[in-house]
Amino acid sequence: MDTTDHVLVVGKGAQEFARNMGHKIEDDLNTEKSRSLWLEWKRRTDPDHYLDPKKRAQAWYDAGLQMVREGLIDPDHYWGTINCDGVSPKGDVCGVTTTSGLSWKIPGRVGDSPIVGAGLYVDNEVGAAGSTGRGEANLYNLCSFFVVEEMRRGAHPKDAGIAALKRVAKNTIEKRLLNAQGQPNFGLNFYVLNAKGEYAGVSMYESKYAVCTEKGPQTLDTEPLYQGKLTE
Repeated sequence: MDTTDHVLVVGKGAQEFARNMGHKIEDDLNTEKSRSLWLEWKRRTDPDHYLDPKKRAQAWYDAGLQMVREGLIDPDHYWGTINCDGVSPKGDVCGVTTTSGLSWKIPGRVGDSPIVGAGLYVDNEVGAAGSTGRGEANLYNLCSFFVVEEMRRGAHPKDAGIAALKRVAKNTIEKRLLNAQGQPNFGLNFYVLNAKGEYAGVSMYESKYAVCTEKGPQTLDTEPLYQGKLTE
């Protein structure tokens, strides 16, 4: 963004641009562990490759979650997204959302993290909001933009985040995305900070988040929309 007039560069063009800017392009970022887990996931889903696209996608999702339940994959690292927001001593607001993307996604899939207003939105006069969890839900609802606009209208960070979760829940109507109680069957967290330094962490189900204030670093419970944990 310092050297072009563009906001988003993706795909092969992004790689060429990075190389031209002097960045080293790695051939393969897999580790022995990540490749072995990918092969295990392939083994579990191979029998389902001839299903129709919707059933195949569900089989991929179910296989990954089953590996989480069996302890093969750390649930805190299955999704691989981090959001960090802050207020500087001068009162400037900043935010970043970085991600490795959903595990074993379809090649070419673009998630919410790089989309301004979905996985991250910052307004220096109002505050910042970022997210982890199901990226498609953020893309459908432009949640981070919605949260910041709620704060602009005077909402506390917690109330703004809960309003976004309720919006997502209301707009989630596909049966494959709902549990037996009719609630979203996916996790979604929002980390919200206003320009005054007030903050909140909210989530679809019970979770945790970290903050650092004049009291030092702390790990806190989020404010959940629904009780219980995603895997329950």
